[in-house]
Amino acid sequence: MPEAVTSPLLSVRDLRVHFKVRDRKAWPWTPAATLKAVDGVSFELRAGETLGIVGESGCGKSTLARACLNLIPATGGEVAWQGTVLRPDDHAAWLAARRDIQIIFQDPLASLNPRMTVARIIGEPLRIHRPELSDAQVHEKVRAVMAEVGLTPQQINRYPHEFSGGQCQRIGIARALILEPKLIICDEPVSALDVSIRAQIVNLLQELQRRKGLALIFIAHDLAVVKHISDRVLVLYLGKAMEVAQGDALYARPGHPYTEALLSAVPVPDPRIERGKVLQLLSGDMPSPLAPPSGCVFRTRCPKAVPRCAQELPALRALDAETSAACLLATERAG
Repeated sequence: MPEAVTSPLLSVRDLRVHFKVRDRKAWPWTPAATLKAVDGVSFELRAGETLGIVGESGCGKSTLARACLNLIPATGGEVAWQGTVLRPDDHAAWLAARRDIQIIFQDPLASLNPRMTVARIIGEPLRIHRPELSDAQVHEKVRAVMAEVGLTPQQINRYPHEFSGGQCQRIGIARALILEPKLIICDEPVSALDVSIRAQIVNLLQELQRRKGLALIFIAHDLAVVKHISDRVLVLYLGKAMEVAQGDALYARPGHPYTEALLSAVPVPDPRIERGKVLQLLSGDMPSPLAPPSGCVFRTRCPKAVPRCAQELPALRALDAETSAACLLATERAG
């Protein structure tokens, strides 16, 4: 198989995003605390593949997505695009990479400039990255991409407040598509939409992926949606990767107790199965990232935790050909 096929499109290695947080009530000489929003996450993504990223609110999903685009500066680690490491201070390299990497945001309306028409919003990336195009060429491309996402030519001069949430998200998708990128990062693109509209947007993304060979990073809370769209799934907890697995394998035989708890909360359409299902409820809330637990960060809520979990920080290790998990007990069972 040619190397171009097997080599990853995006490689993220040991990515860390830490913030200094200072208590306003503390003395001026008191050291600032460190909030580890993303702490040593690694993954690879190949052309045409969809990586789902799941986890509770505050686990670092959106921060990870923005750090992959250098929208938030990384504290450590590296991001490589098509084999080339992108240094945080190399603005020219990042500008070139962003022609191929685009993002769709969570809030459809808030991500659009209310003072700009649809034509200007969708065409803005072309004016930045393709300044040689004439106004007529930009207008033609805007109309073409609007048709691809299900918008009509009559809507081209309207403003964002004149559209529904689902239509605003279609505008956001069109804006991401117009540069013909190779990767689109979808940062919870359906969480603010009604259930019926969610299905339309997910189906639209899948259809665009099939036609254009796009790679997707799909961030969501809804594991049912992630199962439907993802080839592989990355499970985050408190800024760390708990598990990375092929989609079918993760849902059939989860390797980490946190993944098991998340899957047990997914509703099943069959009432008989739903009534007989045993929920794995987690005790307490997620600890503060300012003061994470020692050892395994999930141990304070894990029903299977043993004293050893407080002493050792588990690394992400392969359990089988399809699953890797950061759990001491799971690794021992697999070994």
